[in-house]
Amino acid sequence: MSDSSTSTLAPQRDTQPVSRGLFSPIVIIGVLFFMFGFVTWLNGTLIQFFDLVGEQALLIPFAFFIAYFVLALPSSYILKVTGYKNGMALGLFIMAIGCSLFIPAATTRTFGLFLTGLFIQASGMALLQTACNPYVSILGPIESAANRISIMGICNKLAGIFTIFLGAVILKNATKIEEQLKVTTDAVLKNTMLQELASRLIITYIVLTIVLVVLAIAIKMSSLPEITMEEDEADNSTVASRSSIFQYPHVWLGFICIFVYVGAEVMAGDVIGLYGKSSNIPLEVTKFFTPATLVAMLVGYIVGIITIPKYISQDKALRICAILGAVFTVGAYFASGYMAIAMIVLLGLANSLMWPAIFPLGIDGLGKFTKVGAAILIMGIAGGAIIPLIYGGLYNPKAIFSFLYSPSIDYKLAFLICTFPCYLYILYYAVAGHKVKNPKYL
Repeated sequence: MSDSSTSTLAPQRDTQPVSRGLFSPIVIIGVLFFMFGFVTWLNGTLIQFFDLVGEQALLIPFAFFIAYFVLALPSSYILKVTGYKNGMALGLFIMAIGCSLFIPAATTRTFGLFLTGLFIQASGMALLQTACNPYVSILGPIESAANRISIMGICNKLAGIFTIFLGAVILKNATKIEEQLKVTTDAVLKNTMLQELASRLIITYIVLTIVLVVLAIAIKMSSLPEITMEEDEADNSTVASRSSIFQYPHVWLGFICIFVYVGAEVMAGDVIGLYGKSSNIPLEVTKFFTPATLVAMLVGYIVGIITIPKYISQDKALRICAILGAVFTVGAYFASGYMAIAMIVLLGLANSLMWPAIFPLGIDGLGKFTKVGAAILIMGIAGGAIIPLIYGGLYNPKAIFSFLYSPSIDYKLAFLICTFPCYLYILYYAVAGHKVKNPKYL
């Protein structure tokens, strides 16, 4: 497809996943996905600077994921007013505001201020996600959307790997201070050491705030084309005959699919350390487990870029990944030691193409309802907060869902109970759920 001098880019129907005219927009959106990953992973380094009890620790994922659930749908209405490009710039600016609050939060170690900043930051990310995912999906042919989102996934996970190394630099010698914190009883000395750790992040978040503001301005002034679905609406009798997003069951089934997928992915990241600890694997080794999972996801993204849609369709890729997820989950339950860890790591491979496939399948055929449909799918990210809490309640008597606790359920069985049904539902959506586009067939 050749470049157009107009500011509106209609949905593409060419046969190439990434044509020459799409290269620049994809690079710009790739930068935004890198920022998603970078900001999300960097936040994790701040958590340890607060002397948290169990209930406070649980508020951290809630503050982040609930922002997606609460603000994704309002984001769709914002995008109707601003358009995709201006919405992306606004999302970056809101993220900058949230990051700026981390500076006084780190200085004063005020947990409430940290949660406020986290919620505001996630609100900006909700707006960005609601804009970027459908944008990159309909920027080219819908059949190859998973291909383009896989490229975005690589940008996102490379940011995660980069942040791990950056965190190691920021937290250099922090382990020694943490060990001293465990044994000291002097409140003044403890406060001084915590302040020393927190001060290391001040410059990081100052720089990050500036970068986000500059990037917001750059997006606003960029030649990023605006996409409209109006061209398809005139010839699409299905869209024209429907007046509500509730008349598209595949969107709501997709919301559930995103919900269970994100929950399962977060679960894998949370449980891998517990598997290592229970297997008496030394900390020097377990610290490499999370990067290994990211590498597995990167491999999956690369496979998706090569194979979709030339060799396999998006729904077939989702079927394969769902089956692999179910198999590796069962394998993690029956295996032990490093073999069990390998099964959890391989879940990164299974999870890699799920978001790239679910999202375009969920918004396919929505026309003028694309922004609202995308927002509904983004709301499913809340699964990352809910499912891990259910998992904790199954085996941890001190968890918030302690009424679910049964002494006979260990962490491996709890993991199987929580994640195996998730992959079964994802398989259903890949086989039939995304095809349910008429309410009478729901």
